[in-house]
Amino acid sequence: MSSHDCPRPLVRDAAPGDFDAIARIYAHYVEHALATFEEIAPSADDMRARHAAIAAAGLPYLVAELDGRLAGYAYASAYRPRSAYRHTIEDSVYVAEGFGRSGIGLALLTALIERCERGPWRQMIAVIGNSGNAGSIALHARLGFEHVGVLRDVGFKHGRWVDTVLMQRALNTASDAAA
Repeated sequence: MSSHDCPRPLVRDAAPGDFDAIARIYAHYVEHALATFEEIAPSADDMRARHAAIAAAGLPYLVAELDGRLAGYAYASAYRPRSAYRHTIEDSVYVAEGFGRSGIGLALLTALIERCERGPWRQMIAVIGNSGNAGSIALHARLGFEHVGVLRDVGFKHGRWVDTVLMQRALNTASDAAA
């Protein structure tokens, strides 16, 4: 089957009933991967609270369904809490185990960027756990993110020191007026 024959995921806003699946997807990354530096998997209620904070900030939180299953999620959050960073956001994208290389990450990040380009934000930052995370780095590069740096050995997880890769993409640069 070619990639043109693959079913397209349905990307939509996260709904209250999605958070058990979202917590399961994220738990895999917490427990087995280096994409997040979190070491204890949060509960579905924790994920609901995180979603509520993101929604309250007016930022998008999306899920992707494929073949009737929640196959991934993505959201934007504040890059840093200080007020001068208010026009810069960070993206997060997680694809369910077994759905890698199925277009889920591309569909989610594309939709997330489109939503954020309609908002007041100027820059999107990707903070990618593990400089060996070739899939995430390639996904971000495909959608216009530029490599801007590597923070070496800033995390310690699963018995090893881990880098983060920083990538950046402009969102709204039509106006250079101060906001």
